[in-house]
Amino acid sequence: MNENDLSYIIRGCIFNVYNNLGPGLLESAYHVALSHELLKKGLPFSSQVGVAMEYETIHLDIGYRIDLLVDNKVIIEIKSVETLLDVHHKQIITYLKLSGLKLGLLVNFNTDRISHAIFRKVNRL
Repeated sequence: MNENDLSYIIRGCIFNVYNNLGPGLLESAYHVALSHELLKKGLPFSSQVGVAMEYETIHLDIGYRIDLLVDNKVIIEIKSVETLLDVHHKQIITYLKLSGLKLGLLVNFNTDRISHAIFRKVNRL
């Protein structure tokens, strides 16, 4: 499956989680629920994936963590905040650049309309 096919299935999983739980919970609750939905769809994923950084000749394992990495192709960054800030958008773009991946989804579950709270981010490599 390519990134677009995966993102379509992932969005469906996000909608299922939101429709079942609604807004107002902690990110950790949405993380567990979304993991369960991905498992139900048979999608391979990893949770809390470390992201290393290279600076000049130095390799730094500095503790950045991707919430969910689906099929080693799509990053999902989960938020449950009143308002997404620019830094949240920049965070996932930076994760894409550091990992060399093409596609990420930033989702804020603390919303009245989940369809307006899923943001597709593309790394132009």
